[in-house]
Amino acid sequence: MSSAVRQRIPRRAVHGVLLLDKPLGLSSNDALMKAKRLYRAEKAGHTGTLDPLATGLLPLCFGAATKFSQIGLDADKAYRATLKLGITTTTGDAEGEVLQRAEVHVTGAQFEAVCATFLGDIAQVPPMHSALKRDGKPLYEYARAGIEIEREARSVTIHRIDIAERQHLGLANGTDDVWSIDVRCSKGTYIRTLAEDIGRALGCGAHLVALQRTGSGPLTLAGAQTLETLAAMTEAERDALLHDADSLIADWPLVRLDDEGAGRFLSGVRRRLPLPNTPRVRVYGPQARAFLGSGHITGGELISTRLLSPLEVQGLLAPIRETNEVITT
Repeated sequence: MSSAVRQRIPRRAVHGVLLLDKPLGLSSNDALMKAKRLYRAEKAGHTGTLDPLATGLLPLCFGAATKFSQIGLDADKAYRATLKLGITTTTGDAEGEVLQRAEVHVTGAQFEAVCATFLGDIAQVPPMHSALKRDGKPLYEYARAGIEIEREARSVTIHRIDIAERQHLGLANGTDDVWSIDVRCSKGTYIRTLAEDIGRALGCGAHLVALQRTGSGPLTLAGAQTLETLAAMTEAERDALLHDADSLIADWPLVRLDDEGAGRFLSGVRRRLPLPNTPRVRVYGPQARAFLGSGHITGGELISTRLLSPLEVQGLLAPIRETNEVITT
């Protein structure tokens, strides 16, 4: 046969959240596929893309945890962004061609004052070099073809900007003033656009030279693993790194039910509880790790929002087991 036969690997039921430290140059989907193969997981997904030119935290969901990946997508994010003042580029980052150079004479007080003007709710125009789609095509494809598409400004929220470091290289042309800032923001915020807007407000221009995601919702980069580190581990060591399937909603109020209540909840039946109205709760059975899903409390009734299957609940209570099933990768 002329076509190569793909290697077959046995898949298994794996439930949990992996904190991956995504490397530079790799897409989020490629990182997900590599991790899924290492874990031999039946089902996997990520909580929102991280640009290939960005590094850092990429929470990956396996099994039951995939049902809550949207929560991670909607969560606030944290980034360490490095800006070079005095140079603007066609893409807003270091990959683009230089558009303009300007001398930089910015003090720490001036930089801090300008950053403060971007706190709170702001309007951002999505960059052309982004994955945002128009008529089924990402904007970056239009940009590569030299086509400019009109984009509407979108409302995002910048919760805080902290200055982390300044590297003033002191070159004669004054165009190598590099600043690192820590940003906490809402979903959908384009940090490269923020970098360009800060440079514009300073009057000298700027572009993004590095970006690392450091947080997503309650999850942080601390303890995140690289693909190389994971590949060097045994399967048992990798399994031990998985956070519980409810990690993405670990900061929600908890409701615990008895066996009867758990069964009714998993069947989608409402249950009256002496609890106040609560928009988001995580629900458990009587066992410590018997995560059943999410819900809300309205008018004294617990109403399911997202349910695990009984098989998934059993998987959370039992050790991860291997399977002899062979699936084409």
